[in-house]
Amino acid sequence: MPNILYYVTFMMITILFILFLLMLIGWRWLMKRMVKQMGKIIFTDSYQENIIEMIPGFRHMGIQNVLENSLRAETGDVLHRPLGSSKKWPHLDPITFIPAQTSPFPIDGEEEVDVQVTIGPKAKKPMKIKIPLMISGMAYGIALSEEVRFALAQAAKNTGTAINSGEGAVLPEELDQAGKYILQFSKTEWSKEEDLIKRADMIEIKFGQGALMGMGGKISPKNLTGRAREMMGLKENEEAVIFEHFFENQTLKDIKELLEELRNITGGVPIGVKMGAGGKIEEDLDRLIDLGVDFITIDGGQAATHGAPPILADDFGIPTLHAVVRAANHLEKRNMKGQISLIVSGGLFTPGHFLKVLALGADAVYLGSVLLFTVAHNQILSALPFEPPTQVVWNQGKFKDKFKVEEGVKSAEKFLTASTEEMKMALRAMGKRSLQELSKKDLVSYDELTARMIGIPFTFKSWEDTQEEQ
Repeated sequence: MPNILYYVTFMMITILFILFLLMLIGWRWLMKRMVKQMGKIIFTDSYQENIIEMIPGFRHMGIQNVLENSLRAETGDVLHRPLGSSKKWPHLDPITFIPAQTSPFPIDGEEEVDVQVTIGPKAKKPMKIKIPLMISGMAYGIALSEEVRFALAQAAKNTGTAINSGEGAVLPEELDQAGKYILQFSKTEWSKEEDLIKRADMIEIKFGQGALMGMGGKISPKNLTGRAREMMGLKENEEAVIFEHFFENQTLKDIKELLEELRNITGGVPIGVKMGAGGKIEEDLDRLIDLGVDFITIDGGQAATHGAPPILADDFGIPTLHAVVRAANHLEKRNMKGQISLIVSGGLFTPGHFLKVLALGADAVYLGSVLLFTVAHNQILSALPFEPPTQVVWNQGKFKDKFKVEEGVKSAEKFLTASTEEMKMALRAMGKRSLQELSKKDLVSYDELTARMIGIPFTFKSWEDTQEEQ
C-alpha cells in the first residue's frame, strides 16, 4: 500500500511539473490566442452587441450611477450609501498659505506652538482642549462597534481632545475612558438620562448633518443587534427610530427652553447646535444666535454618515468651503466672533484641510471618515480584498471581531499627533507661535473666483494690487 501511494504521489508531481513546463513554454502562444479571439470579437461585432458598448454607456451615465440604479432596481427601496457624497465639490485645494521667509522669519523648529482651543468661551464651564481636532459623532450600534468607540475614546484622551457620542447609545466604559466628552442630544428616545447629561463636558443638540440634513430614519432589528439594542431600550423586534423633530408641533421656543434646561442640568457647560450647511445659512445662524447657543457646528456638503439616501447627500447642502466662509463672516458681522465658537466638519481629510478651515474662521474641526480608516489602519487587511475595509469598524461588520482595541488606540493617537505636528510646522513656516495668530490674511488662492469670494489675494497678482482692490 505505501508503494502505491508513493507511486501515485510521484506521478501527480510529475504531471504537475510537465503542465508547468508546458505553460512556461507555451504562455506566449496561449496569450496570443486569447488576445486574437478577444480582438476579433471587439473589432468585428456590431456596436449593439459589442462589449465596448459599456464604455460610452458608463461615460454617459457614470459607472456609480449605473451600479446604484441596479441596486434600486433590485430592492425597490431607498438606497443608504455610506461615506457621504461622491460628487466633486469646490474645496480647499486651490488655497495655499503665505510663508514667512524674509520678514517676518520662520519660527525655530524646536520652539513650541500653542494650538489649544476653548469651546464656548462665554459659557460658565467652557471646554478646553489641547488640539483643535475633535472626533465627530459616529454612533455606537447605529454605525460603529463598541471596540472602535473604545479605541477612539482612549485616543482622544491621550491627545487631549474631545470625542462626540453621536446619536447612538452611550457606553459607560467609553465615558470612563474618554477625557472630554461631547454628548450629542439627538432626536431619539435614548441617551437622555439626567446622570448622563451631567457627565458631559459639552452638549450638541443635533438639528441636522451634511449628509442627511434634518431627516431621521428607522433602523430594523436585523441592522442593529447586540448590546446596543439593550442600551437603547429597544424590544426584541422593535425598530430604532430617529425622529425629524424633538417635540410634537415643534417651535423655536421649545428648543430655547430645551437649551436652558440642559444648561441648568449641566451647571453651565457649552450648549450648542449642529446643522447641515444650507443655502440660507445666515438665516439659520441668526435663529441659533437668538437661541443663545455657546457654539455652532456646521457640517458641509461633503460630510459622510453610516448610510444616507444619495439624493440627500448629493443634491442638498453647500460645500464646506462656502459654509465656513459664510458662517465666519456672518458671526463677525453679528459681533459674535469670540463669543460663539464655530466648529466645522465635512470632507476634511488632511492637516492642510484642517488648518485652512481654521484660518478661514473655524475654532475647531470635527474629524469623521478620516478616523474610520486611520483607527483601523492595517487592521482593514482582515476584510480586504473581498469586503470593504469598513467591515472592520461597523457594528454589523463581518470582521468587527477582528478589531483590536489596543492597535486602534495607537493608530488613531498617532494620526492625531502627526496631524497636529504638521499643523504646528505650518504655523512655524508662517512665523506664528500660536493658532490664535492665524487668519485668512495668511491665505492666497490660485483660483481667481475662490480668491474673490473669500476675500484673499489671487496668486497671479501682486500683494499690493490685491490689497488695493480689497
